[in-house]
Order: sequence, then C-alpha cells, then structure tokens
Amino acid sequence: MARRKVYLETIPLDEALQKFYGALEGRGLLTPLPAEEVPVEAALGCVTAKPVWASLSNPHYNAAAMDGIVVRAEDTRGASEANPVELRVREQFQWVDTGDPILAPFNAVIMQEHLYPVGEDKIEIHAPVAPWHHVRAMGEDMVATELILLEGHVLTPADLGAIAGCGLNQVAVRRKPRVAVIPTGSELVPPTTSVKPGDIIEFNSLMLSGMIQEWGGEAKRFGIVPDEYPQIKATVEEAVATHDVVIINAGSSAGSEDFTASVVTELGELFVHGIAIRPGHPVVLGIVREKPVIGIPGYPVSTVITCDLVVKPILCRLRGTAVPERPRLEATVTRKILSPLGEDEFLRVKLGKVGSKVVATPLARGAGMIMSLVRADGIVRIPRFSEGIHAGASVSVELLRRPEEIEKTIVAIGSHDLTLDLLANLLRRQDPTFHLSSTNVGSLAGLLALKRTEAHIAGSHLLDEETGEYNLPYVERLLPGEKMVVLTLVHRDQGLILPKGNPQGITTLLDLTREGIAFVNRQKGAGTRMLLDYKLKELEIDPVQITGYEREEFTHLAVAAGVKAGVADVGLGILAAARALDLDFIPLLKERYDLIIPESHYRTPLLKPLLDLIASDDFKKEVKALGGYDTSDTGRMVT
Repeated sequence: MARRKVYLETIPLDEALQKFYGALEGRGLLTPLPAEEVPVEAALGCVTAKPVWASLSNPHYNAAAMDGIVVRAEDTRGASEANPVELRVREQFQWVDTGDPILAPFNAVIMQEHLYPVGEDKIEIHAPVAPWHHVRAMGEDMVATELILLEGHVLTPADLGAIAGCGLNQVAVRRKPRVAVIPTGSELVPPTTSVKPGDIIEFNSLMLSGMIQEWGGEAKRFGIVPDEYPQIKATVEEAVATHDVVIINAGSSAGSEDFTASVVTELGELFVHGIAIRPGHPVVLGIVREKPVIGIPGYPVSTVITCDLVVKPILCRLRGTAVPERPRLEATVTRKILSPLGEDEFLRVKLGKVGSKVVATPLARGAGMIMSLVRADGIVRIPRFSEGIHAGASVSVELLRRPEEIEKTIVAIGSHDLTLDLLANLLRRQDPTFHLSSTNVGSLAGLLALKRTEAHIAGSHLLDEETGEYNLPYVERLLPGEKMVVLTLVHRDQGLILPKGNPQGITTLLDLTREGIAFVNRQKGAGTRMLLDYKLKELEIDPVQITGYEREEFTHLAVAAGVKAGVADVGLGILAAARALDLDFIPLLKERYDLIIPESHYRTPLLKPLLDLIASDDFKKEVKALGGYDTSDTGRMVT
C-alpha cells in the first residue's frame, strides 16, 4: 500500500489552472481531436472538423414556388380585368404543383387563386406576370461549391438540414472526447433503497457523465472501485489506454484511504494537489500516459463545481470550441455572508425579482448538500481575500437558469411548511413559466425580508404572548405603516415528533427535562421555536434543563429526520413531517399559518396564479392528504 500523503500545495484557482493547462499545452494535449466522418443524422451537437462546401445546388433545378400553372411570361402581356388573356393548355400553359420543375419554354408561375377557367382546356388571366415570377431559381438557397459551414462550428438541427439539402449524407466532425469516470470508495453502493448505515449511494458518476455529455463528450462510467491502491491503479491504467481524459472521483484528499494523488504520481506526473477554493479544495491534476487525469473530491457539490471549473475547458479545447459563458446579472444579497480568507468560494443562491431589484438568497453551503445545486438559480464567486459579502451588497451572479425564469419567480422567504412545496408543484403544473422559490429562514426573518423588500411573500406563524393572536401584532410592530395582506394558508397541528413506538414514553413538554432525553430544536426566529419558548415559560421550564435545546434545524422535515436518525429522542414540529418519515406524533395545539403579502405585490399578475391556486379545491385536497392540516379557512383574508 502507498504511503499516506498530505497536500503538495494549496494554490489559487487561476494559478492552478494555468499550471495544469500550461503543462497540457506544452505536450500538445489540448489540440482538437482528429476528424471522423459520421452520418448527418448522427452529427447533432458535433463540431465540424473542416469547412463544409455544398456538393449540390439547392434547389438543383428551377422549381415552381406555388400551385397553379406554368406559362411563358411574354404570353401574359397586356392582361387586365378589362382585357383578360386566354391561355391554352399544353400549348401556352401546364398545370404544376409546388416543387415541380420548370422546363423551357416556360418561365413563370401563376397562382391557382388568380386563374379563371374557361371551358376544359382554357384559362383566363387578369394580370401579366414577369419572367421567373413564383419560380425558385436553381441555387436560390445555396450554390454548388458554396461555403455552408466553417470549421469549428457546433452543429444545430438547421445545420443538419443545410448539409443534407446540399447533397451530403456524411460530414467530417471532431471525434467526441472520450472521458472515463471512475468512482472510488469502499463505502459506495449502487442506487437502491436497501442501504445500511455506512453505505453511501454512488450518484456522482451519473452527474459527471451527464455534464460530460452536455459538453459534447462521451462518458464511460466504470464500476465502483474500492479504496484499495492496486485496484485504483489498475483501473486508471486501463482508463488512460482507451480514453482522452480520466476523472477519478473521491480519494483526492489526504486521508489514509485517499490514493488518487499517489496513483497519479506513480503512473505519471502530478502538477497540483489542492486548490484554494470552497467547495472543492482537494483537487488532483496530473498527466498519465499523455492523458490528463483529474482527481475530483467526493462531496457532490465539490464534484460538480470542480468538474465545471477544470474539465469543461479541457473538453472544449479537444473539440476545438470556445468555453461557453453563462449569462450573468447583478443581484442584491439578502443577508451577510462570511467567507474564509485565502479561498475563492462558489456560493449557490436563489434568485427572484422583487420590485425593481433582483434579490439573491444564499442556499446551504455544505459540500455535501446536493439539493443546494438542485435549487440554485445561480452561483456567486466570492474572491479569496474579501472575507465575505455584506447584506444588501450588489453581486454578479452566474446564471444556472434562463433570465426570463427569474422574472417570473415568486420569492417566498420565511417559515417552512410542506404546503409551500405543494403550491410550487401545482403552480409549475398549471403554468411552467411560473416558479415559486421558497427559502426557509423562520417567520421572524421572513417579515424582516419583507421590510427590506427582498420577498413577495413571507410564511409566518408567530404567536404573540400578550394577545394570544397569530402574526398580526408582529406585522404591526415590524412593518409599521406598511400596507400588508395577511392571508390564511392553513391551520396545522404542532406537537411532539417521536420515534415509532415512543420508546422513551414521552407525553408532554415536561418530559423534555428528564435525564437522558435528547431534544432537537428549531432555529432562533422560527415560529415553532418561539412557540416552544412561550410554552416553556408557561410551564416555568428553564431551557437550560433541556438537553439539545441548542441543537437547531431549519425545517420541520429536518427535525423529523433528526428523530428518525436517532440523534434526538424528540422534536417539536408538525404532524405532516412526522407522517412523512413514519414517526409517532403527540399533538399539543393547533396553530394558524399565514402568508404575509405586501399590498403592492398582492394584486400583480405575478401573484395571481398562486392566489388562485390557494383558493382551489385541488390544493386543499392535496393538503388534506398530508395529514394534520385544516383547510376550512384556506384563502381567507385575515386583514
């Protein structure tokens, strides 16, 4: 077994890429791949390897452009309504359909609509026509030997039509780069629901292969290779023998079972081990048998980001094309972001246009949070010595979605509820051009987002201790003088979420103080957290007595997952979350969950489809199926 190695160096991203690509260029490993002839029907998305010249004119004969008759233009001179001209079939005209050849002595076409039959073999016309009227002349579209496409052009469906239309059934294109994707890790298993603790479902190779195909390459997914040095080495040797690029996923760090850097060093030359980026720090860049070999970290977000940064430019060079740039726009960050010194950070954000400004809401930053990529609308690159971004700062966002999608996104920031996910799905089903973006930051933070004009809607269930009223007192205090619509979405059951069978025999909040009971809480500012604090105060329970009170999650489902995983014996949340994970539930009270909407947004075309859905029977039916919800007041305006 190879000795364990630490990072050879941790260098800035631009310097690392320059060093690696410089080595590849110096060895001629970034020149476009050889040409190959492929059938036109198989060439979509391929890159032309040389210019395409027309082999045949299109059309290759003079052709009728309309249904009607073909005539000699000179025979139509002087025709008018007052002085019509009669033409005799065969002698002075022939019937033609669109596309029929025009043969001498005929040289013009008169449309069917402009003909007046006179008997069986004569036609009367009321206007003259010029020579070649409604005739597609030979070579009108393209002429034999004409340049159709340049070298280095990515072929589109229209291009394939042009190539076939000029008489070619094959085209010379660059061979697609062949990329080997090698997943490594003894803990990996194929996608399945039958997993045991310690098993990790291997899905990174699916993502990598999909990205490679999007960039015009051919990906081969190797089978899972365990963390055994000889097997990894043998697989890499096999891959470099038959592929243009090799990606080794996982094992690129400096742990006792991270062998990528050692394998590359033994088989070839290692240029970079560690790049100053987050996520994606432990990247390996090397050359083996004159093939680029890239070691990509195993965390899924790191996998995607580093592949995009490192592999995409290589594939573009091998195809002979420029690296495509995603569109960008300027957006306002909704909260302060601290970023570590010395590393470029790639922050995933949700986007939406609220009023006249585009707002960017940061998503979860963990390298293992694949859903942060699923939900992301864009990426913000935080420079390595900036220390972060201040709330309200303007940033440049690299878009992962089309700009027009951002324009039709409803931004919901506030308390988490499963019914918002239902609404998002129903909205997309009803009109695919609309999108509901929901970010879970808690009820209090949602109202503050409205105050800063960073959201269209805030979900809230804040109970006022003095009045016993939900939401209204907080709206009045936090948004004084603002015109707000408070719309009831649902009433829902809040209670204790427990493992199946309730092994600890927990029945009330008083049990949270028992020795050996572990609790999982919601974050500060969440309505559920404030409700808990209110009830603890009523029961004269000091939070210090509760083990796990400081452990925070941002959604009801995350609380339920903590109980399901056994890291907590109990959590406070909604019945729907308990049901979703097949957990027990003890109801404590029913609460009102409202949507708080500035009046300036309430009557806009953007929100109308969503408000119509809230009042619909389809929505109420799906909500009831979740369990723990009362929809009798759904859609009612509280104030």
